[in-house]
Amino acid sequence: MPDEKLSKTSNEPILGQGHLEDDLLPIARQLTGASQSVSAELKAYDPQPGSQLDPKSPTFDARSWVRALINLTESDPEMTPPRFLGVAFRNLSTYGWTSGTESQPTVTNMVLRALAAVGNMLGLHQRRRRIDILRDFEGIVEQGELLLVLGPPGSGCSTFLKTLATETSGFKVSPDSYLNYRGKFTPSIGPAHIKKSLRADVLYNAEVDAHLAHLTVGETLTFAARCRSARHVPQGVTREQVDNTLRDVMMATFGIGHTFNTRVGDEFVRGVSGGERKRVSIAEAALTGAKFQCWDNSTRGLDSANAINFCENLRLQADMMGIAAAVALYQAPQSAYEQFDRVIVLYEGRQIFVGKISEAKEYFESLGFDCPNRQTTPDFLTSMTSPGERHPKPGFENRVPRSPDEFATRWRESEHRSRLIDELNAYEKKHPSEERLEEFNNSRRAEQAKSQRLRSPYTISYHQQVRLALWRGYVRLKADPTFTVANLLFNTIVALLLGSMNYGMKDDTSSLYYRGSVVFFAILFNAFASQLEVLTVYVERPVVEKHNKYAFYHQSTQAIASYLTDLPYKTVNMFIFNAIIYFLAHLRPGAGHFFFFCLTTFLLTLVMSSLYRWLANITRTAYQAMVPSAILSFAFMIYTGYTIPTNYIPTWSRWINYINPFAYAFESLMVNEFHNRQFPCAQIIPQGPAYDGIPIESQVCSSVGALPGSTTVDGDRYIGLTYEYYDTHKWRNIGILCAFWCFFFAIYILAAEFAKPPKSKGEVLVFPSGKMPNQLGKKGAKDIELQPPSRDVSLEKQRDSPSNPGIGLATDTAVFHWENLCYDIQVKKENRCILDHVDGWVKPGTATALMGVSGAGKTTLLDTLANRVKMGVVTGDTLINGDPTDNSFQHRVGYVQQQDLHLNTSTVREALEFSALLRQSVEISKKEKLAYVDQIIELLEMQSFADAVVGVPGEGLNVEQRKRLTIGVELAARPQLLLFLDEPTSGLDSQTSWAICQLIKKLTRNGQAVLCTIHQPSAMLFDQFDRLLLLAPGGKTVYFGELGNKSRKLIDYFERNGAQKCPVEGNQAEWMLEVIKPPWMEATASTGRMRGGLPLSIRMSKLSWPDCEASRAPTRKQPFKEPVKRPSIGNLWLRSGLRCYLLLIAHGSTFGARLCTYGLRLSLSSFRQSSLDSASSRRIPFRAYITNSTPSLCFLLCSRTSTSRSCPCSSRSGPYLKSANGLQRFTNGQFSSSQIF
Repeated sequence: MPDEKLSKTSNEPILGQGHLEDDLLPIARQLTGASQSVSAELKAYDPQPGSQLDPKSPTFDARSWVRALINLTESDPEMTPPRFLGVAFRNLSTYGWTSGTESQPTVTNMVLRALAAVGNMLGLHQRRRRIDILRDFEGIVEQGELLLVLGPPGSGCSTFLKTLATETSGFKVSPDSYLNYRGKFTPSIGPAHIKKSLRADVLYNAEVDAHLAHLTVGETLTFAARCRSARHVPQGVTREQVDNTLRDVMMATFGIGHTFNTRVGDEFVRGVSGGERKRVSIAEAALTGAKFQCWDNSTRGLDSANAINFCENLRLQADMMGIAAAVALYQAPQSAYEQFDRVIVLYEGRQIFVGKISEAKEYFESLGFDCPNRQTTPDFLTSMTSPGERHPKPGFENRVPRSPDEFATRWRESEHRSRLIDELNAYEKKHPSEERLEEFNNSRRAEQAKSQRLRSPYTISYHQQVRLALWRGYVRLKADPTFTVANLLFNTIVALLLGSMNYGMKDDTSSLYYRGSVVFFAILFNAFASQLEVLTVYVERPVVEKHNKYAFYHQSTQAIASYLTDLPYKTVNMFIFNAIIYFLAHLRPGAGHFFFFCLTTFLLTLVMSSLYRWLANITRTAYQAMVPSAILSFAFMIYTGYTIPTNYIPTWSRWINYINPFAYAFESLMVNEFHNRQFPCAQIIPQGPAYDGIPIESQVCSSVGALPGSTTVDGDRYIGLTYEYYDTHKWRNIGILCAFWCFFFAIYILAAEFAKPPKSKGEVLVFPSGKMPNQLGKKGAKDIELQPPSRDVSLEKQRDSPSNPGIGLATDTAVFHWENLCYDIQVKKENRCILDHVDGWVKPGTATALMGVSGAGKTTLLDTLANRVKMGVVTGDTLINGDPTDNSFQHRVGYVQQQDLHLNTSTVREALEFSALLRQSVEISKKEKLAYVDQIIELLEMQSFADAVVGVPGEGLNVEQRKRLTIGVELAARPQLLLFLDEPTSGLDSQTSWAICQLIKKLTRNGQAVLCTIHQPSAMLFDQFDRLLLLAPGGKTVYFGELGNKSRKLIDYFERNGAQKCPVEGNQAEWMLEVIKPPWMEATASTGRMRGGLPLSIRMSKLSWPDCEASRAPTRKQPFKEPVKRPSIGNLWLRSGLRCYLLLIAHGSTFGARLCTYGLRLSLSSFRQSSLDSASSRRIPFRAYITNSTPSLCFLLCSRTSTSRSCPCSSRSGPYLKSANGLQRFTNGQFSSSQIF
């Protein structure tokens, strides 16, 4: 086969290349399109337990499973033809309208903003200018190929992927742009046809993880699999079995099978880790089965091992299933880069290279640039977009291109571009436009439900979508019943209070007014109880919009399901509330009257629920929805007819009463209460001793509606004179309420179906009125995706720049130390160990990197050390200079979360000042606190946007600016001891990540202690840290120690213990994670070989780590019932004895030291025998402080005792135990904590 291309990861031919007509049809099938009969030998959907095809088995192999699925489909003689999509583009240009900066919306400028909006609608574009985002792009992605998109934020990567995926909301595509989605059996398909009918075949996956937090991972992926359930299933298996198998395969492929019963979680609900949540998003998108996939920075939050695994699985889908994909990565590992076929490099909206990955590095080197040692190819390509990172070769300083236009010109003049044009021309000839659409439609039709339209992008029918959404709604309600139960309890209490206030009303005229008030308040409470549903809509909206883009379901089906899910709760709530208030207040007795009361209030509840939900769907934010809902509620309440009786309502506002559903419900309930009732008169006038002989004909009741000579008041006459209500309106009003409900429900469903997400404005800075910097107001934005300014200072100069001498951070000289730290949680009656005997310390002026694969427990360790865990069992000790932490610990540390959570309406300066004023000591004056904020702004280099509004992502601060603000908020609190940072470089490009790491380095130069989790660091970023704490899955410590120059100590340690040699040009951080890669990655790796050089037992932390600073603990016992957070009395006595021992030997008293040592050994032995947990009869974990807590004690003991006696820590001799420098300094009489640790 001379023209057949081989797979990048095996000897199998790549589908979609070479002899496509002969090889593609009989073997290629999409996972979610399986609709054939079962083979007796191959059972992809019914595998043998423990086999390679069983996704729940540790020996599961994804490649074998896909091959089995292909063989399964071959056995079906009625197999429908597969379909594939590629894309070719020429002269691709996009543009948008922007002002660069905007002023913050206020009450005073809303009128001007409204006029500007009208001008924009009329095409005037006042004070706005056109911005070119992408200019003259050209390229090709055939089926079975992967395209890597490289470029810094603001270069147009997201816009490019959105354009290919036809998601062009917020910008325009030039009319002369040419986009052709073609493949085998695919005609000339344009973006309009893709967007309307083939949305299911084109996927755009954004970097934001939008999920329903209270659903488990299994429930989330089960829903996604069922939304793509094909019409036909193989014989012998059920549809549910097929969907569950696809779900399990995806979970096993991406290594999240262990999280099946764990909540997905979000910023406020504890769930899976950030990396695991990202893999859930990837698995959910993969279940769509899209033929052309666009992934926008989808490795954000993943470590390099998982990022490589993601790219390997894309390679597997491309090779064996013929999908095409374009992937944008800001930090791409070298191994991930090698999985792609083509690469495109973007520089401020210009295309400066597109071609084979093997030709990219050579092309830029031919331009005169040099690739430094240990810099990966993708980092080298991205460095071309940064003047401070690219390095010209000697003699080429004045010959290399510098601006984006110069790079683009060189590209258009190159031979690589000529070859690309030839490929585009060949692609046009290979797939002429006259090919028919019938085969493509047949393939699509075979997957869709029978009742589904052919032109519909959805797979399952409308009623199936509603049923699925209903299932998910009830699962969510069961998973989080807190709000429902609390609301029901609150309503019950309110009903008891209102009912008791009107308890036992008499059946006479004295209760006429009070009966109306009870009815009025019952109406108000039942109606206003639905107002909180506005928030429910906004919680669901990001997920619904994402799923609609995936073509999972109509947005209206989720609206219907959400409405129906709340009906049982509303019914129970309404019945309990009405029953309590009705019978306590002694309203009209009788079953018919009571159930009519319930019917009317229930209809009104449905009407108001539909109204509030409609308002939520036609507005963009919850604030916008709450304002009109509050105004309408207030107007309805005033014009009900009770506060202002109907005959007293002014004529000019009477129309409000006519459109008021409250008024019709109130009238019906008043008629229900008073119709055909005679109320005995409670007070007859005149009365008294002087009027005893007056006949009844001369007396009258004092109530409204009384007639002379009558001792009773007719209820119909009373409501007729007081409110102008008539009994003939009773059921008429019910009909009107039904009409109201139908109308509002219909417009609610329509609004939900056709609601569009807000258009992206790019990362445009927003300033309060009058505070916009002059340079920004005049210059505007360079790009609609406003990028951070280019740094013209080289990296070496940045690295050597001194710290700001004017900054005085509140630092401490104490050493923070944690020992034997364990953390266990219960997940559905199953105990799960998150942290397993973790030890370590951080000293001032150093930065310690906390690394590990996703789900290893890095964030959990930070939360545990910072006393932020709210559940589970924590054991072990956290110490400061050997003393246990106290209640002031949290005041002495700062915690920078991974999520940038800020009040979007405040400015940067206001956020910093708020933190400083509330969290700094009361002994510091306000003037000093505000001055300290100015220093923080200078330290973090935020002067240019200090007065900018935080805003929301996309309209406000960009990613780097938000991360700087998050760090600044914690620094403004003056953390004296330690600063925790959770993945500060996640989702950032290499240039921005370098800026954040330089910021961390600047903090350490100022004496700050930093413990930082980090993902996917380049070799240069990794070298900025002093120490490393490496965790394996399960929270096991793999390495803790110094990195050394160029990570030499780390590399030597792993190589001594059996790891393969670290490549000279490789990234030591990637190599390290490859060494400890968990086994599921090996099972799903497309290469089918072990990338690391160690056996699985070694990579899973089963070695004794003799050279690590934190030695391994004994075998873990069962978790304790109660957390062990504080040391016992014996523990404190031991520490006091150790301090005494130090003082004795420091003053030269060898005899006293030996005597103290003997006493300590005796007390330690007795303490270990007596320290049993009385509740569980298990030994409390205790680590000997001589060999662990205070490492220098080993030096002291070894140096002051007999030379014939072996060191008690000889079996735990880590790097710090052999520090001859530290021993020599102590011998010379110098003793300090920094030298000890």
